[in-house]
Amino acid sequence: MLLFLPTNCYVWLQTDNSIFIGHSKRRLKDLLLQKDNRVCADCGSPEPKWASTNIGVFICLKCCGVHRSLGTHISKVLSVTLDEWSDDEIDAMVEVGGNASANSIYEAYIPEGISKPGPDASHEQRSKFIRSKYERQEFLKPSLRILSNQKKGSLKTSLSSKITDSFRSSSSSSQKSEGMVEFIGMLKVKVIKGTNLAIRDMLSSDPYVVMYLGKQKVQTTIVKSNLNPVWNEELMLSVPQDYGAVKLQVYDHDTFSADDIMGEAEIDIQPMITSAMAFGDAGMFGNMQIGKWLKSTDNALLNDSTVNIVDGKVKQEVNLKLQNVESGELELELEWIPLDQ
Repeated sequence: MLLFLPTNCYVWLQTDNSIFIGHSKRRLKDLLLQKDNRVCADCGSPEPKWASTNIGVFICLKCCGVHRSLGTHISKVLSVTLDEWSDDEIDAMVEVGGNASANSIYEAYIPEGISKPGPDASHEQRSKFIRSKYERQEFLKPSLRILSNQKKGSLKTSLSSKITDSFRSSSSSSQKSEGMVEFIGMLKVKVIKGTNLAIRDMLSSDPYVVMYLGKQKVQTTIVKSNLNPVWNEELMLSVPQDYGAVKLQVYDHDTFSADDIMGEAEIDIQPMITSAMAFGDAGMFGNMQIGKWLKSTDNALLNDSTVNIVDGKVKQEVNLKLQNVESGELELELEWIPLDQ
């Protein structure tokens, strides 16, 4: 039943006596009535009454329990009928477009042999599938594995259009050129400090850091006689359309001979750039994690490196174990700067 009030606000009364007040709640109600949202996004159970506000899907009570175990940084769960919703949370759900839109991203590449759980699935079956789908993001293309914690903006537009279209096609209107090289943005690298660096002189070293991206080269100042140097220096690199990894080397400065190398590493900037491109204007979002570069035997990471929106900026803390050297670690902070900023 719809009641019109003198203030031009209206109230929607449900059969279970839950009340939706105002235009925003009506938008959520209308979204829930869409055909694809009448079943749980993860198991197909009818009439879901819960939602993940930062993923943008409606889910049933049983799947809701698994979502809660993921943590709110991955899935923030609210009851459609019992909880208070902010306008931002409702806007995010509406802009995603519902279960079909979200599943077109999160279930785009389900491998053979993996079946989606049904309404009668066990807790273990649900947990395994949901964690694979959202936490590990195994059903996305590897290059699109970002954490969708967004509160505003369209998940479908961000992940599908902005990554597959804008990022890979790289519209010329959002790029600047220098000669024949097209740049898509700037990378600010703050070299914070080194720890337990290798000895290259009698008892110590005079370390400095050099970084390369394409034909660009930047370096820090030299810190005299220090195996645990603190730089806190910011270096800038232009990122070309066909970028690769940032190559990093640490050297010991020698006055009368060639500088000695003190280790090296590579920084994969694709997770940061992919995440930044997908979310667009970072200033529209609150502080949140939006991506991750995973530690593996193939890289120099000491631990997983998360990509975050912090005060409207896309940043990433990186801790590296220097390679091809007896000891040494390096702490960095990356920041992505789009060309229109």
